[in-house]
Amino acid sequence: MDLWHELAVAGCLMLVLEGVVPFLYPQRWRALVAQLARIDDRSLRLMGLFSMLIGTGALYLIR
Repeated sequence: MDLWHELAVAGCLMLVLEGVVPFLYPQRWRALVAQLARIDDRSLRLMGLFSMLIGTGALYLIR
């Protein structure tokens, strides 16, 4: 498989996973989004950084 195919597959899987919670629990998802809107930028950036580091570490372990 080439890189673009793998990126396309990863993007599709991300969309499927991202859609599960709003599909199953729309009210909870709406409340979560409203709660996230109240979090300051620094905290959101730290959460994003930790998420990227965990994802990178998991990829390293899997590969």
